[in-house]
Amino acid sequence: MSTPASTADVVVVGAGPAGTAAATTLARCGRRVLVIDKAEFPRDKCCGDGLTTLALRELEALGLDPVAVPNWHTVTDAWLRSPSGREVCLPLPKGQGLFAATTPRRELDAALVDLARRAGAEVVEAHQLLGIRQRSDHVDVDVDHLGIVRARFVIAADGMWSPTRKLLGLAETGYLGEWHAFRQYARDVTGPAAERLYVWFEPDLLPGYMWSFPLPGGRVNIGFGVRRDGTRRVQDMKDLWTDLLGRRHVVEALGPVVELEDRHTAWPIPAAINRAVLTHGRTLFVGDAARATDTMTGEGIGQAVLTGRLAAEAVLATGAMQPDAARSHYERRVRHHLFADHLMSTVLSRALADPRSARGAIRRVGSNEWTRRNFGRWMFEDEPRAVLLTPRRWHRALLHRPGPYR
Repeated sequence: MSTPASTADVVVVGAGPAGTAAATTLARCGRRVLVIDKAEFPRDKCCGDGLTTLALRELEALGLDPVAVPNWHTVTDAWLRSPSGREVCLPLPKGQGLFAATTPRRELDAALVDLARRAGAEVVEAHQLLGIRQRSDHVDVDVDHLGIVRARFVIAADGMWSPTRKLLGLAETGYLGEWHAFRQYARDVTGPAAERLYVWFEPDLLPGYMWSFPLPGGRVNIGFGVRRDGTRRVQDMKDLWTDLLGRRHVVEALGPVVELEDRHTAWPIPAAINRAVLTHGRTLFVGDAARATDTMTGEGIGQAVLTGRLAAEAVLATGAMQPDAARSHYERRVRHHLFADHLMSTVLSRALADPRSARGAIRRVGSNEWTRRNFGRWMFEDEPRAVLLTPRRWHRALLHRPGPYR
């Protein structure tokens, strides 16, 4: 690579939740941050559009105001449907803040890009990463239309297919993720799904599930997610989708005049942070590029914002001339926050693959008011997945903390 055209303290590749969280955190501490993304915002992103309590806590700490997101919908309870057909309502705490919400990723991500810019980061859209070369004391990043940008660190927030990982020779041949999801928007929803958040554990999807997440104006994000186990072909998913939409309980939830919008979209979900290469030289991987998604639910926004923040804090804590220390700091914090929960989610996901286990679990969840209330908080990551098995994370307000955005 030739002489640099410009310099930055950190180049962030990708302007989704992970990248903007890192950029905002760094810029607020006075670092010169350049964020590049191949897309122009606002842009759609294949996602269920759900925000767990973990995601909401991280977004609040980052400084995101829900008012900046036009179609923000607060969720007050969740309805689970067992493979047996039994429905259980999980109430979330009232008057104590937010514990779950939905919002289109098109709007959420655009608001986060704006937040990063207001923090002082430079965000350039419609610019692709062309090359990367790491040296002992810097990284040269080749960006189309910009030329060579010389930085101290790169934070790769460029998704499951991470061009950064590929350019560094770290891509895993044939890797297709742990989950595959299928999503479509629908309007004119007049049934209870207009307000209720549904999770349907269909027997033929286990340990996956079907969902309907409400949005303002009688719209929903509806879809399903399945584990990649080699038994289901991606090309068969359209027929499966048609079958799922015709099931009686789904039709009753959506109402008789529901209309599907545009085309369906499908996407792979990486959920193997325990096996991912998290760092390389002066590069730190975050979000989907770190395979940080929850392996039980496929939720990844909270994990994306968390890992983006942790990467930024690692850079801030160790200094420009200590890449080894930055890598060690970041990897240690990721293990602390996510590895035990990943293991717990993996075990639970395997158990839910058996319809009898799934039926039994939902039966126990619905057995009394205490289990319904606290399972709802646990499901939405108000506390870490493996909190009961990790005493270091116990605290006096366990399952009694107020939610964010009070």
